[in-house]
Amino acid sequence: MNGPSTKQRLIDGALETIRTSGITAVSARTVAAAAGTNQALIFYHFGSVEELIAQACVTATESRVAHFRDRFAEVTTLGELLDLGRVIHAEERAEGNMTVLAQALAGAQGGGRLAEATRQALDNWVREVRATLDRVLADSPVLEFAETEGLAHAVSAGFLGLTLFESVNPEGSEQALAALEQLAVLVDVFEGLGPVATRAVRAKLRKTAKRS
Repeated sequence: MNGPSTKQRLIDGALETIRTSGITAVSARTVAAAAGTNQALIFYHFGSVEELIAQACVTATESRVAHFRDRFAEVTTLGELLDLGRVIHAEERAEGNMTVLAQALAGAQGGGRLAEATRQALDNWVREVRATLDRVLADSPVLEFAETEGLAHAVSAGFLGLTLFESVNPEGSEQALAALEQLAVLVDVFEGLGPVATRAVRAKLRKTAKRS
């Protein structure tokens, strides 16, 4: 049985280095040691260490989004989406993938190829969340006041931000997640109201929106 290709071993080596030592520790030497290959192969396959990191970030995210795609397809309410978000959050943190994204974000502050790759990686999650919101909220009055693209970015950014936040304030992170779940319950209750009550709430929201 064939093992992973040299290119994949280098990607895995870069990811492992980021997970264990941070993005500043990634170099041709450290990645080659983790992958068990010659340093020259990094430049042969990727051209530069930066390009290797960029492709590793995107490839890892694409793989994880694909892993959860069937779970996204099973979601029927906003509450269920947030429940799935908790599962993804826990699994990705345990796998070290949240660390990879957080490190990529830190390294991307100067722009360049890494910033482009990090944006592409995050967009993979945002697209999946948005597709789920489009389906779940298709007939919801909520869409009169918020569009799914913005909601998808807010949800995705929120979970990534909470990952960084919980390392210094786990209690506050849990409170934030609980607050999001309470909002999801309110949305589900709103959608279950009868026509008369729904019209009244819509009228109130429209009036409030005009004032803002």
